[in-house]
This record gives sequence, C-alpha cells and structure tokens, in this order.
Amino acid sequence: MGITFDKTTALDLASLTRLYRDGELTPGALVAGLTERIEARGDDKVWILRVTDADLMTRAAELEKAGPEGLPLYGIPFAIKDNMDVAGLPTTAGCPAYAYVAGETAPAIARLLDAGAILVGKTNLDQFATGLVGIRTPYGIPGNSVDPSYIPGGSSAGSAVAVAAGLASFSLGTDTAGSGRVPAAFNNIVGLKPTRGLLSCRGVVPACRSLDCVSIFALTGADAAAVLEVAGVYDSRDAFSRRAPEGYTPRPDSAPTAFRFGVPRPEQLEFFGNGDAAALFDTAVERLERLGGGKTVIDFEPFQDTARLLYDGPWVDERRAAVGDFIAANEAETHPVTRKIILEGKSYSAVDAYRACYRLSELKRQTEPVWDDIDILVTPTAGTIYSVAEVEADPIRLNANLGYYTNYMNLLDLAGVAVPAGLLSNGLPFGVTLAAPAYSEQRLLAIGDAAHRATGLPMGATGLPLAKS
Repeated sequence: MGITFDKTTALDLASLTRLYRDGELTPGALVAGLTERIEARGDDKVWILRVTDADLMTRAAELEKAGPEGLPLYGIPFAIKDNMDVAGLPTTAGCPAYAYVAGETAPAIARLLDAGAILVGKTNLDQFATGLVGIRTPYGIPGNSVDPSYIPGGSSAGSAVAVAAGLASFSLGTDTAGSGRVPAAFNNIVGLKPTRGLLSCRGVVPACRSLDCVSIFALTGADAAAVLEVAGVYDSRDAFSRRAPEGYTPRPDSAPTAFRFGVPRPEQLEFFGNGDAAALFDTAVERLERLGGGKTVIDFEPFQDTARLLYDGPWVDERRAAVGDFIAANEAETHPVTRKIILEGKSYSAVDAYRACYRLSELKRQTEPVWDDIDILVTPTAGTIYSVAEVEADPIRLNANLGYYTNYMNLLDLAGVAVPAGLLSNGLPFGVTLAAPAYSEQRLLAIGDAAHRATGLPMGATGLPLAKS
C-alpha cells in the first residue's frame, strides 16, 4: 500500500498513529503533505513564524531514523502560541517591537518534542494575550475557520484555527481569562484549560502570572489528554508549578453512566440576544441527561462575582506588572486597545489588592458547597459570537461579553474543558464548557468527550468525521 497524505487525511492522534503503524504514512510524507496544505490556504494570518521546510524535513528524517518506540507523540504535528519560547526562534507575544530570540525552550514544549512531536510553527494571538476576540494583533486577523468574517476568538486565535483547519493535530495556547476555551468554541474543537500549574509556565510571556495557564487545543478529548499526560510535569524552576496528586491521570476512562451536573438559574444565563445559542445550550443539557447526567440548578452569582474581580479588581494591574513598562516606553508600537486596557485602567493600591484577596477568599467559601451537590458545572463557553466588524466597532464591551462564563475559573482554581455542542443557524459553532475543581481533568474529559461525540459534528472545520476513540 502506498504512502499518502491528502485532504482526507485526518490529523487526530488515533488516525495518525494507525497510519504510521500500518506503514501508510511516514513523518516525511506527513511534513510534505502538511506543507502543501498550509500553503494552499495562502496568507491566512494564522502563523507569525513557521518552521522552515528544510528544518521540518530534517526533523522528520530524525524521527524516521529513531522509530516510534518510546515516543508517544511520534510524528504528530503541533503549533504553539507565539508567547512561548523555543530556543533559537523569536518570541513576539504579538508585538514586533517586543520580539526577542529565546535562549531556552519552554519545558512544556521541550517535553512534547522529546515525545516525538513535530513543531510546525508559532501562531498569531491577541497582543500580550490580552483579549478574547483574536483581532488585537498587528499581524493581521486569522479569520474564523468556518467563516472568516467572524472573529476566531482569542487570545489564542491562531492556535485554535490551526487545529480546526487541519494544519496541526494539536496546539498550545494560554488561558488566563478564557483564551483556551473561547477560541475552541468558535472553531468547533476541544479546548482544555488544565488545573493551573499542571503545565509549566516557564518560558511563557506572562499576562497575569499568578493566574496564567498553558492550555491545549485538540480535535478530541482523548488527544487533549494525551498531550497533557506528556507535557504536564512538575517544574521546580517555575514558582507556580504544582505537583499532581498521587495516582493522578488525565486519560479518560469510559464516561460514567451516572453523574451530577449543575447549570445556572435561567435568569442567570446570558446569550446577549442570540436565541440560537440559547436553544443549543438547552439541547446540550438534554444531551448530558441522556448520557446519564442528573441536572441541578445552582446559584451562579458567586461565580459571576468572582469573574468581576478579574477586570474590575487589582488583577488588571498584574498585567501592568508583566508588560506595562514596555508598553509605556513603546506606545506607538502597541495595539491601541491592548494599551488602553493595560495602561489606562484604574491603578489599584496595595490596600485594594488585599481587600480583593479577602473578597476572593469569601467567594471561594461561598462556591465550595456547590461541589457537594454536583460533579461538574456546565455553562455555555460563550453566550454568542460576533463578526469582526462588530468587535472593531465596540472592542471592549463585546470582548467583556465573551468572558461572562470564563473569567472566574482560574481565580477559583477550577479545571475546564470546552467541547463543541452544535451549529448556529448561520453555520458557526457553539460550545459548552464543563468545569470542576482542580485535578478533575479525567472526569471532565470523559464526560466532555461523550457529549462531543453525541453531537455528530465533524472535526473542526475539516468536514472529516470525528475519529473513533
């Protein structure tokens, strides 16, 4: 049987592993075919930097010589958000004037390379990872993979589009306020925001360092788990890295036949006038019930109160601590919306910061009893989606709307997975997010994967059927 790579070749891990095992594909053939696929899309603004064709072929040859033994990600192509370091490559964080050549590869990326994965390139983002829209970038807008007139979601825009368009099997993003989940929802893929600290953030340009999280975009929940299993290792050189509990594994078993899930009260749900999204959320809830879930209506207000702390509290100043000095010295080189958010907001005092910490502790205590009654919390990932033109006309308010269901998660130390849940009447994707306390990835991925497969949706924007688990 010949070795092929064409438009029908799916990039999920199960499919590629099977092709490699059966001798129907080699890393060299994958790299050649993938390069053609990327170039056929033209200047789609997904990439800030692509690994050269020559370097890709060199990497493929190295893998073919080594063979797949002991390499769990053998020949799997991936992309990374360009706020992450790879030795010898520039890191821009979405700002050309900020660019520097990294001297060391971020540990999470190094582990993926050591496992046999192939780095394809570095992707476009909302500048300094500030935004949920994906259009705050001087590198051009990476259009939504389904309809380029709509936003791709941010800040990890290019990372999500690369996976959804079949240009990478998985990608890394970051998620401080929803940037690993909103782009997944808008591009019909899985977005895993792991427990904060499971993946090292060393070698990642910080946004809010105490809340930052490396996220994973994938075509299936099983793929996201496989990546987390490789990359999620304690890093003693990262002050915010955390050890997983004894016996922890992210790999999902079969979905539980009975589980408890919570949804916000009807009056606490917000779809910003999008009736299609509201109907699809109702359908997603019914789907979970058919899968064995028992629904409980919860009070979402403490979660919302927590979310408000992120941008109406001192954590905004943490972004200033990360890149504020650079922006102040290079105002003309930075995106005006990013500059406004980071430099022109209220300046909080140390007293304000302590008061906010006290309030956060109170809200954590208020939300804790919820988990006695439910196993997972289910919400829309975003209540609606906007066109590029709409966001350009009203950039801050509409961006804030997209964080309605995401901004509380890292403050409350939750893990979450965004999964596809249907298509709006205009053909654009809609998704839901499953969340639970830290280290709950196995349960979230198991239930999320079952719910995803029950939709019958294709993988991303490729039109290819969802691979068998």
